[in-house]
Parts: sequence; structure tokens; C-alpha cells
Amino acid sequence: QVQLVESGGGLVQAGGSLRLSCVASGRTFSNYAMSWFRQAPGKEREFVAAINWSSGSTNYEDSVKGRFTISRDKAKNTMYLQMNSLKPEDTAVYSCAAKLGLRLSMLRHEYAYWGQGTQVTVSS
Repeated sequence: QVQLVESGGGLVQAGGSLRLSCVASGRTFSNYAMSWFRQAPGKEREFVAAINWSSGSTNYEDSVKGRFTISRDKAKNTMYLQMNSLKPEDTAVYSCAAKLGLRLSMLRHEYAYWGQGTQVTVSS
């Protein structure tokens, strides 16, 4: 059973930084792609960034390119999202997700495993 547990959310001022963590357990993730999604109040869950667990290749949603960095530590089975230059519109619940297969995807329905989410609030 795959389990994903996020941490690192909080309240930060605009322009600040946060680093989210997602600890994965229950499988060997060498054949998985993992992603971060976010959901703001009243909005649909949207893709933020994805990483190929094996090669480390990445993909980003346009609005976070140059500000957010996704990475993983294979030894710790942990994925990260470093968020810099945060904006109020980045306020959301951030969730990590995992899918079998290394192809990166921005589609929610392709991810079978989800964490519970962590709240990020950016004040102006």
C-alpha cells in the first residue's frame, strides 16, 4: 500500500519561501512518476510540477516556472517542492501524488495515490 505524507506548509509573506516534503512508503518507486498538485478555495485541483523518480526529469506548470523546484531524494524516499518568490495566488492546499509509470503527466486522473495535503498561505 502506497502512503504519501506531506509536510512543510505554513503561512508566509509574499516574496518568501517554503519547502514542502512528501515522504513516500510502501513500494519501490523506481518505476513511478510523482507530482505536486494544489487546490485553492473554490477552484479545481491543478497541476504544479512532476518528476520522474528514476531519471529526475521534471515538468512544471507555466505560472511556477522559475520560482518552484521539484526534486527527490531516493535514499530518503522523499520528494520536495522548493517554492520561492511566493505570491498570494499560490495560496492553496498542496498535495503530492504518485502514478505507476515514468511518463510525466499533468492529469489528475492518472495518479492513483495521493497524500492528505498541506496548507500553504501567502499573505500580501
